[in-house]
Amino acid sequence: MKKVLIISPNFPPINAADMHRVRQSLPFFEDMGWKATVLAVIPKYVEMSEDPVLLNTIPEDSDVVRIKALNSKWTRKFGLGNIGYRSLYYFLRRGNKLIRKNKYDLIYFSTTAFPVMILGKYWKRKFGIPFIIDMQDPWRNDFYLDKPKNERPPKFRMAYNMDKYMEATTMKKVDGIVSVSPGYPKTLMERYQNITPDICTVIPFGGAKVDFDILDKIDLKNSLFDKSDDKINFAYIGRGGHDMNFALGGIFAGLKKGLDENPNLFSKIRMYFIGTSYAADGKGLKTIEPIAKKHGVEKQVIEITNRLPYFEALQVLKDSDILIIPGSTDTNYTASKLYPYILACKPLIAVFNENSSVVEILNKTRAGECVTFKNEETVEQLSYSVLNTYKEYLKKIPFTPDTDWEEFEPYSAREATRKQVDFFNKILK
Repeated sequence: MKKVLIISPNFPPINAADMHRVRQSLPFFEDMGWKATVLAVIPKYVEMSEDPVLLNTIPEDSDVVRIKALNSKWTRKFGLGNIGYRSLYYFLRRGNKLIRKNKYDLIYFSTTAFPVMILGKYWKRKFGIPFIIDMQDPWRNDFYLDKPKNERPPKFRMAYNMDKYMEATTMKKVDGIVSVSPGYPKTLMERYQNITPDICTVIPFGGAKVDFDILDKIDLKNSLFDKSDDKINFAYIGRGGHDMNFALGGIFAGLKKGLDENPNLFSKIRMYFIGTSYAADGKGLKTIEPIAKKHGVEKQVIEITNRLPYFEALQVLKDSDILIIPGSTDTNYTASKLYPYILACKPLIAVFNENSSVVEILNKTRAGECVTFKNEETVEQLSYSVLNTYKEYLKKIPFTPDTDWEEFEPYSAREATRKQVDFFNKILK
């Protein structure tokens, strides 16, 4: 049995998007010949909401080791809140002890807390262990370089320069790259000569049907709306951001056109956008309601920046009349939350760049309608396509998509784990 040390600062019960790869893989690793140890931060040190039900998805015999981190109450006085920086020393110290004791074959970083990834280079030099990085988001993100200051994240320039340096020093020693999108390895290969196609693989997050099985066994009610009311409830659960402004503009402009054409029907629509900020609860800035206001539909759009507990979020998906996903103008962006949307078996509308992998997945599985756009289009052009999809769906609801589950199987959590294990074995050879 081979051994892998997995670095995942955010881990259940923490309700974070970047822990799902590991959470969904743990039930299958051992059957596929790998014994996993997860090194994670103690939840009280993480500035994110918790969902205790997530612990029900972790096998009881899982080897999960918890470490401390610097208290953000003190580090924020120096402008330092990132859990990657706050936990770096503790990962180093505990990681050294675990590696000496267990003699791992591989170290696997699966997180968006990027600063901890620099330990891969250190452990490789000290112990001779290869390491793989799971790129779920860009580390050094050039997307905002040509954007005006008001559209950039806070402290962008300082954070960008630090990320640029740390990414470079780490990637020059990396042994393998797993990515949710083909665009990330492509970018890294352009930057670093040592990164070649043979050490890269694309594995989107898998769809975990077990999550919906657990949901069916517990009595959860969503706190946002009554599914028996006379409204037509749309829901999106996931981040916001300026890179989604174009898709959101089309969504809201299409809604406004529908209101003008058929106010009796379209006035029943309520669109909920939930968990749109990565900031701690109560500190997130709204990025979606201002776009709705610009298009005159602010009365029908509700944005909640706080994240819902994971299983309550799934319940919202199941209770909604229509699910909607705005995409990014960044063609590398793949919505990792797509598979729960498909497994919810609800009418689904996605508005994505034509080159996004989401388009191919929805076309193959027939799980929803993908309204595509080119980045050179106008919001006005996109809005007509969105409006036509609204009209088509509003005629048919309620309905269950005719999803091709055989086509969906390659996107399941088990198959995603199998692909990871195959890649682990390839890198070791």
